Amino acid sequence: MRLLDTEIRLPPIIPSTAFVCRLLRLIFEEYRWFRPMRYGYADLDGKVDPEHIDYDALGAYYEERRLLYVAARTNSDFIRISPFTPVSEYPYTGVVGWTTSVKKVGKPQWRAAHLRQVQEIMSWVGSPLAYAAMADDISRKGWRMVSLPGGIGQEEVFTVRDYSEGLSGLYWRNFFGPPFLRLFGERLDALPAESRQELSDELVVVQPYELPTQAGTPEGDARERQLISLLGPECFYDHERHVKPTRRPELGPPRH
Repeated sequence: MRLLDTEIRLPPIIPSTAFVCRLLRLIFEEYRWFRPMRYGYADLDGKVDPEHIDYDALGAYYEERRLLYVAARTNSDFIRISPFTPVSEYPYTGVVGWTTSVKKVGKPQWRAAHLRQVQEIMSWVGSPLAYAAMADDISRKGWRMVSLPGGIGQEEVFTVRDYSEGLSGLYWRNFFGPPFLRLFGERLDALPAESRQELSDELVVVQPYELPTQAGTPEGDARERQLISLLGPECFYDHERHVKPTRRPELGPPRH
């Protein structure tokens, strides 16, 4: 099954357990992303009654682990809440992620709801960046294989660790908050009208093509390159030369 990932990047804070429970209520009771059946981490061995969701149990797991996955009956639908950890030297790695079947994107009403819901969650959690794309497109732009020392074997390394290092590329939907609006400045105005949507004074969506399945096609790649050339290639990872962005967003000091 082909999957669509939506990643709402978190600011360098650790959401409280009460906050996470309110977020879960919003996702499952108002947005109704899917019927939750399991929770945990890799094993997902905790059980959820979708008719009577025990948010206290989900909150207790998050309180203990500072990490939570909630899934449907199958792995085609799940969310993950993963803030940075205080011992990490990388405070901008936190994420609220949602994975679902790409088949849903074919419905215009789903696409409209997706825009609104991501905007609402970004505003609520104070996120400066979110994006949605095919899971394999996020992997293709976010990671690459390099040779191990000595030339024997390979390992996978990230292209851009987090948004403090700039952007790994453009995806199907790119939600840019204040740090990125400042980074791009007037260049956003140069984008074609059909590729740019202002959701608020502090949030702009850049969308190169109508559907996420167009990523990786010759037409989709050409569209991404066109928009990147207008926004500033120096803000993005150079996948041909394997060079990190030289212009990065100005971020405030991490709040622990």
